Amino acid sequence: MTATVAVLGPGAVGGALAVHMSLAGQHVVCVARRETAEPIIANGLTLELGEQKATAWPEVVELLGEPVDLLLVAVKAPALDKALARVSREAVADGVVVSLLNGLEHVGAIRDRLGAKTAAGSVSHFQAFRDGPAHIIQLTETLVVTAASKDMPSDALTAALEPLSAAGVDVHVGTSERAVLWDKAARLGPLAAVTALSQKPVGELRADPEWRTTLAAAIEESCVVASADGVAISPADQWAVVDAMSADLTTSTARDVAAGTPSELDAIAGSITRAGRRHGVPTPVLDSLLAQLEGA
Repeated sequence: MTATVAVLGPGAVGGALAVHMSLAGQHVVCVARRETAEPIIANGLTLELGEQKATAWPEVVELLGEPVDLLLVAVKAPALDKALARVSREAVADGVVVSLLNGLEHVGAIRDRLGAKTAAGSVSHFQAFRDGPAHIIQLTETLVVTAASKDMPSDALTAALEPLSAAGVDVHVGTSERAVLWDKAARLGPLAAVTALSQKPVGELRADPEWRTTLAAAIEESCVVASADGVAISPADQWAVVDAMSADLTTSTARDVAAGTPSELDAIAGSITRAGRRHGVPTPVLDSLLAQLEGA
């Protein structure tokens, strides 16, 4: 059965998902600011993956008022507040909202603002960037979405996420919202801070003894905070993921910091240090990285 899926923020992640679902026959509605909406309306939304190129023509609106079955929130943290103002509570009253933001603190805000059944989601094993408002380049074959919700049983969430599964996305339902968020944040927070400060890709960080030591120590700190927050995460497992990353990989946070545009640094790494303070767990390495970035 065809579902109506809204994507709030058709950037690298949201745009790629919008194309994949549109090509799979889902009714996709992109919710975007005018400067993004107009190029998509005029030219469609194009996704490149290797030698393959596909263009989809999703519906595009600046304000979402019509009911949808599923809303994917794919904006970056600094844009979340203004983005949510473009979605009416009535549009998601009978649907499911899945947050795909990075960090630890956004799910509650989305749930409170929209008053709908909400899930914490995470995108992994995926690299892409936006080459213009209507053109996305996907660098990896795989796209994994993991989600969990305290608002509904796992089978109901699995059913809600069927439009993603039907589009070829590898979908998993996690054990809890906190576990889904921490499983990515524990490595992404340190990686975002270190790549932003060093402006080096992952391969150079792994090969540099000083940066490698700093990154490993920050990941270990994050895992200790996660444990205090009720989620057991192995630093060795997190480091194994980093070791398997492409040598030329960087983070969108590093690119945003280099460009002088608002970044997710506070939402990702900052949320870990704040969780540490709540639980009485010191985070000296992350604190130092954030202080250096603030000074820079």
